[in-house]
Amino acid sequence: MSMDLFGRDWDVLVAGGGNAALCAAITARRAGARVLVVEAAPKFYRGGNTRHTRNMRVAHDHPNEVLTGPYPEDEFWEDLLRVTGGNTDEQLARFTLAQSKELWDYMSSLGVRFQPSLTGSLSLGRTNAFFLGGGKSLMNALYRTAEAEGVAVVYDAEVTAVEIEGAAFRAAEVTHDGQARRVPARAFVAAAGGFEANIEWLEEYWGPAARNFRIRGTPYNRGSLLRTLLDAGAQQVGEPDQCHAVAIDARAPQFDGGIATRLDCIVFGMVVNREAERFYDEGEDFWPKRYAIWGRLVAAQPEQEAYAIIDSRSIELFMPSIFPAIEAGSIEEMAGKLDLPPDRLRATWEAFNAAVRPGDFDPATLDGCRTEGLTPEKTNWARTIEQPPFHAYPLRPGITFTYLGVKVDREARVQRASGGAYDNIYAAGEIMAGNVLGKGYLAGIGMTIGSVFGRLAGQGASSHVA
Repeated sequence: MSMDLFGRDWDVLVAGGGNAALCAAITARRAGARVLVVEAAPKFYRGGNTRHTRNMRVAHDHPNEVLTGPYPEDEFWEDLLRVTGGNTDEQLARFTLAQSKELWDYMSSLGVRFQPSLTGSLSLGRTNAFFLGGGKSLMNALYRTAEAEGVAVVYDAEVTAVEIEGAAFRAAEVTHDGQARRVPARAFVAAAGGFEANIEWLEEYWGPAARNFRIRGTPYNRGSLLRTLLDAGAQQVGEPDQCHAVAIDARAPQFDGGIATRLDCIVFGMVVNREAERFYDEGEDFWPKRYAIWGRLVAAQPEQEAYAIIDSRSIELFMPSIFPAIEAGSIEEMAGKLDLPPDRLRATWEAFNAAVRPGDFDPATLDGCRTEGLTPEKTNWARTIEQPPFHAYPLRPGITFTYLGVKVDREARVQRASGGAYDNIYAAGEIMAGNVLGKGYLAGIGMTIGSVFGRLAGQGASSHVA
């Protein structure tokens, strides 16, 4: 059956099987194009990192049954500017945020349903729309819609080469069941993710430290299509060592641990490295705006490992990890369980507690509860860690997706390194997210970028065909 599909006459070939790819495929199909989706993963693992998502960040002027208040475009832009430090294409970023206002209705039209945010979900009820049933349900809804609309899908099918004449895509080589097949199409959409699961490629930029990274999402995002497009002359965007990297439980599996391995306890305690020393302000800002810097912070520590330590007063304040906390009745006992130098951990702990200044602790606000006399200071949610049992979580860098990608314009057309755009090559999702995310991350914006540019890619591809 798959081989029969490869032999047919296709208007649009979509490489990838996640949210961005399906948005492109359904949009193009609804415009009348004959669409084939090739997904490198087997059917059970279809959907790339979308399988692990929970929500998307959307600008909106009014609350509704799910979103608890307005989130204007200007506020969205200020949030993005803060986390990227200005490392973004402002014109493209502002365009993306403006387009995000249409995503509620657009995604609903694809069969996606939303729900109110859950308790402990990073205080995102106003800014982010949560998918009913999470990422897996989202993907199932998109595939149901795609198949009902007549989109063809082949699994275990990876694009291994592209055939380009001048500025025009002609065909892709697709490897399936050990056979390479030439698949011509009138337009091509690249939506096959980044290279975060390619440890060897990560190691080119991170060195041996990359071997200690955990990959939160799919093991199938190895960047082969990205490498192919760059080698073929696509213009590069983003830095190869920039990525969405969070602090996850060090006990997580090497691949595919998903969102349940993320740790949200950091703001409520102190974080130390293997030398039992603090190294960053745990309370710098609200967690949705800072959680994605902690992967890089931990990556810079000895053995790429750190430990978050809280006391019993904070254990109910965050979404729990899939792994239980390590408990101890004293700091010395905790040092033994974590294999940290006990004298140094006690000294760090005592100095932290002594530096905490009185204040009104409030997890819902930037409460100003801070320390004085520490390096680094903790600027919010600082309170003494003194009520046993103490709880600790081991941290390692968890890579979600990489920001190296291909440059696109406002129509999702891939740009050529030699100048101008390709006639009929479009990109959406992680493979082009670096246009908007030069560094840093804002909770839910990966899904925003994928949905906005997936829709644009489908519109562009179908218009080219027409």
